[in-house]
Amino acid sequence: MKDNSINIRAIQHFMYCNRRFGLLEINNDWSENAFVVKANILHENVHSGSHKFSSNDIVSRSSVAVYNDDPQYNIFGVTDCVEFVNSLNGVDINGLDGKYNVRLVEYKPRQPKDKTFNESDAIQVFAQKLCADYIWKCDSEGYVYYADTKKRIKLPFKEEYEKYNLLIIDYLSRMREILKTGKIPQKSKDVKCSGCSMLDYCFPKSISYCVQKEINRIDGTE
Repeated sequence: MKDNSINIRAIQHFMYCNRRFGLLEINNDWSENAFVVKANILHENVHSGSHKFSSNDIVSRSSVAVYNDDPQYNIFGVTDCVEFVNSLNGVDINGLDGKYNVRLVEYKPRQPKDKTFNESDAIQVFAQKLCADYIWKCDSEGYVYYADTKKRIKLPFKEEYEKYNLLIIDYLSRMREILKTGKIPQKSKDVKCSGCSMLDYCFPKSISYCVQKEINRIDGTE
């Protein structure tokens, strides 16, 4: 049976652009620009281990692998940070004494100027929540920390659980359809390409015709 599990990080690529998702997952293309490098540096700092600490109230761990193999999801990934918060109303966590509530914290470089958080960031953390809840039998909270504003934003999963659940089921279904057909989608009209690191892969620059180069090719001198 073919494995149809999907990495959580691929969901954001799909939300940004279906074609980008296809290039990454079907063609195995990849490229980086300044935006990608900046995000990578931030995540390297998070996953370096400096966010691993324990106190009487909180046990914090970075780079925690999570998964949910329920057939309607079948997703996996690595969280930036999981905080286990001591609570009498919490759940048992393997390897820890006591009971804990679970917090997920995703680190992002920039907070959007026109809204509190990016919807794609919320979807990414919600996918992590589905995994955390599946593993630890809890009702985890989700946060996004934006480095530029140094703000931690709590995501409205308790109030809007059904909305995010339906969205992610729909995204995963459409992603699997693309992977099943093996066809890279065309670019959507509303997608902004200027900041995309995959621009040259998506629309390769054509090489202008040069008479001298053609003569050299025929003569075997090139």
